[in-house]
Amino acid sequence: MRKAKPKKRVILPDPKFNDQKVSKFVNHLMYDGKKNTSYEIFYAALDIVNEKNSDKEKSALEVWKQALDNITPQVEVKSRRIGGATFQVPTEIRPDRKESVSMKNMIAFARKRGGKSMADKLAAEIMDAFNNQGGAFKRKEDMHRMAEANRAFAHFRF
Repeated sequence: MRKAKPKKRVILPDPKFNDQKVSKFVNHLMYDGKKNTSYEIFYAALDIVNEKNSDKEKSALEVWKQALDNITPQVEVKSRRIGGATFQVPTEIRPDRKESVSMKNMIAFARKRGGKSMADKLAAEIMDAFNNQGGAFKRKEDMHRMAEANRAFAHFRF
């Protein structure tokens, strides 16, 4: 590498829960620099999750964290060109990328959902991920299935 790696920026924790993970999620959710709007959407979604999940002893934030853990992939496939042929090589994912991929998947599948507001869609996706179902969970399963199918090419790992 010619250039030095850029320093990791410190992400400040969110105002309500004092949690860095929430801030990262809100940053992924944000459009056009409208962070307040994305905070409102996220907190509204957690309120909806709390209403739906009133009989359980877990808080909405714990439900969200468990949902993120449920949709976090462990391995992914990367294309690698070897001698004119392109192989899908399964590789383990770095911890920071795992978190980022799971957050992006949850938001992407929440946006695709049919629903009234983004908060409703996000709440529904959180509940589905918590119950090991929904689009984001299916994406994780597909990633694992692809890696398993291409396990023969694991020796090409770089």
